Amino acid sequence: MKCDICGKIPQFGHNVSHSNRHTNRKWLPNIQAATLVINGQKKKLNVCTRCLRTHNKANN
Repeated sequence: MKCDICGKIPQFGHNVSHSNRHTNRKWLPNIQAATLVINGQKKKLNVCTRCLRTHNKANN
């Protein structure tokens, strides 16, 4: 659950209800398995969608 490019990992915090009760929750990064060409070589990486989008914009 970690982005191989930017190192993004799950973040933790609380849900806060109307009565102000705090319950634990976790925000997960949107990690996708992708095959990317880096330095002319194909590599299978787990990347977040933000890094995937940036990579695609830079290489088009």
